[in-house]
Amino acid sequence: MTRAARPAVLLLALLAAPLALPAAARAEEVPATGSDFGGAGLIEMRNARFREDGTLEAGATLRHQRRFFFANFQALPFLETTFRLTERLNATTGRGTTTDRSFDLKLRLLEEGAWTPAVAVGLQDLIGTGLYGGEYVVASRRWGPADFTLGLGFGRLGTRGDVTNPLTEISESFRVRPRSIGRGGTLRLDFFRGENTALFGGLEYSLPRFDTPWGEVDGLRAKIEWSGDALRDERGGYPVRRGPLRGLAESPVNLGLQWSGEYVDAALSFVHGTDLMARISLRMDAANPPAATPLRPLPAMPARATHRHENGGDEHGRATAVFAALRAAGFRPLAYEERGVEARIAVAEGDFRTLPQVASRVLRAVNGILPPEVEAIRLSWWQAGIETASLMVPRRTVENAAPRAGLGSPEEAWSATTLFPAKGAPWPEAYAEPGPHFDWVLEPRLNLQLGDPSRTLRYQGAAAAGGRVEWGAYSLSGALQQAVFGNLDRGLPSDSKLPHVRSDYALYARDGKTSIPGLYAEGIWNLTPDVFARASAGLLEPMFGGVSSEVLWRPVNRGFALGLDLNLVQQRATDGLFGFRRYGVATGHVSLYADLPFWNLYGILRAGRYLAGDWGATIEMGRRFDSGVEVGGFATFTNVPFSRFGEGSFDKGIYVRVPLSLFGTNSRGNGTAVFRPVQRDGGQRLAVDNPLWEVTRAGREDAARRAVGDYAR
Repeated sequence: MTRAARPAVLLLALLAAPLALPAAARAEEVPATGSDFGGAGLIEMRNARFREDGTLEAGATLRHQRRFFFANFQALPFLETTFRLTERLNATTGRGTTTDRSFDLKLRLLEEGAWTPAVAVGLQDLIGTGLYGGEYVVASRRWGPADFTLGLGFGRLGTRGDVTNPLTEISESFRVRPRSIGRGGTLRLDFFRGENTALFGGLEYSLPRFDTPWGEVDGLRAKIEWSGDALRDERGGYPVRRGPLRGLAESPVNLGLQWSGEYVDAALSFVHGTDLMARISLRMDAANPPAATPLRPLPAMPARATHRHENGGDEHGRATAVFAALRAAGFRPLAYEERGVEARIAVAEGDFRTLPQVASRVLRAVNGILPPEVEAIRLSWWQAGIETASLMVPRRTVENAAPRAGLGSPEEAWSATTLFPAKGAPWPEAYAEPGPHFDWVLEPRLNLQLGDPSRTLRYQGAAAAGGRVEWGAYSLSGALQQAVFGNLDRGLPSDSKLPHVRSDYALYARDGKTSIPGLYAEGIWNLTPDVFARASAGLLEPMFGGVSSEVLWRPVNRGFALGLDLNLVQQRATDGLFGFRRYGVATGHVSLYADLPFWNLYGILRAGRYLAGDWGATIEMGRRFDSGVEVGGFATFTNVPFSRFGEGSFDKGIYVRVPLSLFGTNSRGNGTAVFRPVQRDGGQRLAVDNPLWEVTRAGREDAARRAVGDYAR
């Protein structure tokens, strides 16, 4: 240990002393706050605190020569994940900016107890260039309003070099840590290495609420931090060796003030003795996200008719009235039939995303029309031309689950529900109206690309008008799109060594201001119970046209599904109209979908041939909350070497899906954001409009069980 390091050790010893004291009694746990790199922590260094399980957070931190944009997800109660995109001074040229992508993990090792601190271990820049690569072991202990932290940093987090790496006592291999900056994307394996490490620590103090001329202020935290990061690898000097390394931090002490509201965090800090730094983020609980007031109030459950001929007269008259009521409720009615005490109702589409809510809204629409002796509803739900779900539910249980009834519960309605395999067989004697059926939509569209070396975010906003005409299992769909604004067309030309199946996105945006994103004929069928098939031909997506086929086995009461898709496609011209380029490929995959038995996790495994002709597999893992919010990540590994793949080394990304119904509208749609560090050509799949898994998964028993509360909505 150097003489200069002794003051740091003395200061950190003072900070560490409370870690050995018993916890003070407190009324409630104080929520964690965010660090400037994205995850929960102090200012720049992490602590051993975690957000509430399922918390989603996105924000930005701004300081001199650096901008950090981050998305943070408390993936499991003990696992924090952070994706970060950094704009920083180009150290090679000394001017301009360059971008860097990082992915971090933090794992809880020990929860805080009466005599023990909370302990966590973290990996920073786990899959990235390594510029911000570092690891840490950290402990935190709360004493009333004060939360003390002490940790040991490695790599970037240990560049202050206060102490010798203790792991070198175990093996000399821990003494060497490469300082090369790679192309990014590969998993680093130099964890906890390096001859020197650094102690770091700090104090977070929860200030009491106080009055101001603008109202009461609560949730304010003061922070002081001793950093282990000396900024050795920034502000020029490295990796270019032109004299001594420049840009070392002038001070290891960082000071900050942070305010945490219900959904917002805002902070102002003074770091490294030179820079002022501002941070702001938005967060939400994915299991219970904020939701706008519905634009349309929940319709009341009408009372039953008192005698058989009160509404609609005979069965044909009632069927006509039922069809009109279902249309008014937002459904496309397909069939109606009475069988003694059972009413059979088939509907398509609708603005509701769960099977229990479809059942609730259908009964609300027709309850005052059905004969009083009907005691069971046989509901058939169709989407994209196939039956995706079939259920039988006692009429009375759904009536009693209505909020104003107060006689039952959604759980009782679910316990009385019977789900059947989806067969797609129409009822031959049911009342039905002949097709064809027409649907049309006018919608905004936004295309985002992250990771362009010359600009962090490329985007294009467009307006699209689309239509679909359907004759039973067959349909014709198309859309016309007009670009309105954006800079996606100014992206850099592709330098890919693979066929340019996705990396020419800037060309498509520039040449296809007015384009046809899709125009195709399609057939979708129920082959046998719970087995579905799709065949599509035409302009299948913005970059490819041809023929696509798919088969899916999705048992209604099992936690898995198995699919196969085969496609023969040709690359479309960059103007997005009817022309084609010379490149064609046969592609397809075997896919396994599985629900995991804990934390509402699911996994998807695909194996096959991708659009660039490469062979490999995609692993996807996600978490689906009962609110409908989904968060997940994917990675694809193919036979393309990392060096030939290009920047990023392999395809990977993180996605978030948010139901549009949270914004107050009745909608089955989702708003989807995909954070892909860089768009390359390896590991890319065809993107059709109606993949069978997405079309059918809401009809499974597991999906319906998670949405039982919707019997009352």
